[in-house]
Amino acid sequence: MKFITFEKQDGTIRSGWLLDHDHAVDMHEASSGLLPDNLLNFLENSDANLKRMARFQFTREQKGVYPLSELRLKAPLPIPKSFRDFYAFEQHVKQARENRGLKMIAEWYEIPVFYFSNHLAIKGPGEGIIKPKECNWLDYELEMACIIGKEGRNISAENADEHIFGYCILNDWSARDLQRKEMKVGLGPAKGKDFSTSIGPWIVTKDELEPYKSGKGFNLSMKAMVNGCHLSKGNMKDLYYSFAEMIERASAGVTLYPGELIGSGTVGTGCILELGEQVHRWLVPGDQVELEIDLLGVLHNEIIAEER
Repeated sequence: MKFITFEKQDGTIRSGWLLDHDHAVDMHEASSGLLPDNLLNFLENSDANLKRMARFQFTREQKGVYPLSELRLKAPLPIPKSFRDFYAFEQHVKQARENRGLKMIAEWYEIPVFYFSNHLAIKGPGEGIIKPKECNWLDYELEMACIIGKEGRNISAENADEHIFGYCILNDWSARDLQRKEMKVGLGPAKGKDFSTSIGPWIVTKDELEPYKSGKGFNLSMKAMVNGCHLSKGNMKDLYYSFAEMIERASAGVTLYPGELIGSGTVGTGCILELGEQVHRWLVPGDQVELEIDLLGVLHNEIIAEER
């Protein structure tokens, strides 16, 4: 299933899922209030809510089902409870460090590492991404994310899959000049990342990806385009650390809750920092950025200038 959040023509924001290529279900309206009106509440009791869904037969003709043409997709999980972003693709880490004149660090092979970013700055498909005023090196990052659907603490990698609800595309927008300066102090990234992260266009439940399992990830092609120019190409199966290993690390001594967002980090070739400015300049207002991952759809955003 593909879960979405959307704005209806009357301005209300609701959540549900795609019924087919052309229609979506408002789960609250279609279930006569049995299901919640937002995805975060749905995730907080996802097992029970999925069982409630099974009681219904949803068709195009019933109440609460709308043509997609009448809806505006939002971020599928507009305000996740938290957002951790990992650093799990070896090719990206090696190349990005090499471009900065740095050797690979041995500790990267010992533990999956992550940082917390701003879970209140989540954007959805089609939304404008404001370039920070002080930023001259704006970058995209081609990533995949998982959404936690079951509470757990000290979760082993062997049991982590039962805590995953689904997956989506993630673009970890980065102000590289701000990031580089602040990390010289020994902390960060912070202002280099906290202005925006986009996810979507939907969350695909984990069962849909099962047939594509390969290595520590999934055999899913990943690509990024800027203004129609194909820049990045990778595959999710190239993960060095699996999402299960990321969850094990994130939950060590800490409780994870439904509705938390965990990013994979950037796939190899998945950003301008790694490709180099000789391949493409930094992003500027007017640029159109599209990330695409097999089964997960296409996430499109435009860079816009901040109003002065």
